[in-house]
Amino acid sequence: MSQLHLRSLIFTVLLVTGATCHAITAEEPSFYNGFEVENGLIAPGDIDHGGPGRDGIPALDAPVFLSGKERKGQIKADDRVLGLYYNGVAKAYPISILDHHELVNDQFAETPILISYCPLCGTGMVFLANVKDQALNFGVSGLIYNSNVLLYDRNTGSLWSQILKKAVTGPMKGAELTQIPAQYTTWESWLNEHPDSLLLSRATGFERDYDYSPYEDYKRLPTVTFSTFNQDTRLYSKTWVVGITVGEESLALPFAELDKLDKPLRIRLGDTELSIQWDRNAQAARAFDENGKEVPTTSAYWFSWVAFHPDTGIYGMGS
Repeated sequence: MSQLHLRSLIFTVLLVTGATCHAITAEEPSFYNGFEVENGLIAPGDIDHGGPGRDGIPALDAPVFLSGKERKGQIKADDRVLGLYYNGVAKAYPISILDHHELVNDQFAETPILISYCPLCGTGMVFLANVKDQALNFGVSGLIYNSNVLLYDRNTGSLWSQILKKAVTGPMKGAELTQIPAQYTTWESWLNEHPDSLLLSRATGFERDYDYSPYEDYKRLPTVTFSTFNQDTRLYSKTWVVGITVGEESLALPFAELDKLDKPLRIRLGDTELSIQWDRNAQAARAFDENGKEVPTTSAYWFSWVAFHPDTGIYGMGS
C-alpha cells in the first residue's frame, strides 16, 4: 500500500466517524501540526506528517470498562489485547480499539498510566505517566518519527517518541518514560490468567466501527509506509519479534524461534540473566530477571524494532 493511500485512508476514517462528546477536538493538519520542533533531540526534517492533525486520532481520556457478564459478546477469544496487571487491578485493552485511538490515559488506583499502541509498528507499550513529579496527559500529535508515533503531552506540548521512551522536543526534552510490563496476548489467555479482568468498553464516546481496522491491508502486506533510518534484512520487515532491552543491550526474539521452545528460555543480556516464558497458543512472551522481577517486553514488527535498536542481536541467529 502506498504512503499516500494509507494516509488518506486513515484520515478519511477519522473524518467520517467523528467524535460525539469529547471536549478535546482535532485541529486541521499543518506541516508540524502546530508543534515547536526546533532545537529538539531529532531534526525537524526527520519528522513525517502522518495525515491527521493534532488529536485527529483521539486518545481516550475517560475510558469505560466492562466486568463480569458485561464482557460477554464484546470480544472474541482470539482477539488480541494489551493486558496490564498493576496495583492489584487487571485491565485488557483490545487492539481493535487501540487501532482507532492509539493512547489511553488511565488510572490504576492512585497511579496515572499511559497505554500506548502504534499500529504502524505493532508496538504496545505501557508507561507510568508521572514524569518529573507531574501527572502528564497525552494525545496523538499526528506526526511520525522513524515510522513510529510521536505522542505529545498536553501539559507542556512536548513531543515524545514511543519506542525511544523519551521526550524529543519541547520543555520536557530529554525526559524519559518508565515502561512497565504488559502483555500483548489474546483475550482468552489473558482472561484465563485474570478471570476478573476489566475490559475496555467500545462505549468510548466516539463513533467508530471497532470491527474494522483502517490498518488491515497494512498489517497484511510486507510494505512499510514511512521510511526508517536503519533497514536490516536479516529478517523480513514485518516479522513479529519480542524486543527486550537491558541498559544499552537489546535483543529481538522472533515469534517463530520462540515457537520452538518446550520450556522457558534462559538468556543473558548484558549482565542480566533472563528467563523468557513463551505462550505458543497466545503468541505472547514474558521475561523475568534472576530475582523473579518481571522485565518489560515489546512485541513489534522487526523493521520498527531494528530502526530504533540498530545494534540489536537476534535470538536464533548467533545471539
